[in-house]
Amino acid sequence: MTKEIKKISSGHNACAGCGQLSAVQSVMRALDKNTIIANATGCLEVTTTAYPQSAWGLPWIHSLFENPAAVATGISAALKKRGEKKTKVVVMAGDGGTFDIGMGIISGMWERKEDILYICYDTESYSNTGFQASGATPYGASTSTSPKGDKNKCQKIKTCDSVNEIGNEYQKKDMIKIALAHDVPYVAQSTAGYPNDIFNKVKKALTMKGPGYIQILSPCIPGWKIKTNETVELGKLANLSNFYPLLEYVNGQLISGGLNSEKDAKKFKQEYLGKQGRFKD
Repeated sequence: MTKEIKKISSGHNACAGCGQLSAVQSVMRALDKNTIIANATGCLEVTTTAYPQSAWGLPWIHSLFENPAAVATGISAALKKRGEKKTKVVVMAGDGGTFDIGMGIISGMWERKEDILYICYDTESYSNTGFQASGATPYGASTSTSPKGDKNKCQKIKTCDSVNEIGNEYQKKDMIKIALAHDVPYVAQSTAGYPNDIFNKVKKALTMKGPGYIQILSPCIPGWKIKTNETVELGKLANLSNFYPLLEYVNGQLISGGLNSEKDAKKFKQEYLGKQGRFKD
């Protein structure tokens, strides 16, 4: 009897209750042994591969912050040269490496229609390096580079020249629309609050030819200033409040998910924002 592969072990050093690792567990359930993972620098890489150990049970390679899409393209090309058609190539990265630093290389991968699934774990900040604002940070969120508070606090932490009363001044970049503009065949969005939804979307993405993009909201305990037992709840509230709806597009057409009615969403909005320290005065 063949022993089942443990695709990712619990021996990592992520925060207790980490939304990202919860989402990763759901993704890994959907992958099989014929998978190669290219992982960008970030929380996921740091917390799962403290030398000399690794929590990964599938073939895995760490790349730089900006270029896991390029590394995945090279792996895919090598597999094609060998005539290997069963093995799937998957990129895993955070929002910093996706929305900002790796954007150009991702665009090239999508333009070439590479048969690669790209998964972004969206913590809405650079969680690994001190919770700086990223292109995924929502308007009004307090981060180490867009702190909400008085000028003295801003000067003390030495991360900005002046303080903004509202926190982050910029709107969150819409990576879903950017993926759709590249005619990516499969584009989906989920949250750590819906493990089965994540599993099903990964499974479906792997059945389709060409690039796929799945973006998963992954609540960050210290970055969002939340309790360790609140990540799943906040993942659900993000969808129910319309701040982060579940979405699934196939060949540019929305086939499932979307916004809830404003009446239904309204009662969840304050609860979602109120639980997070990054939105408090």
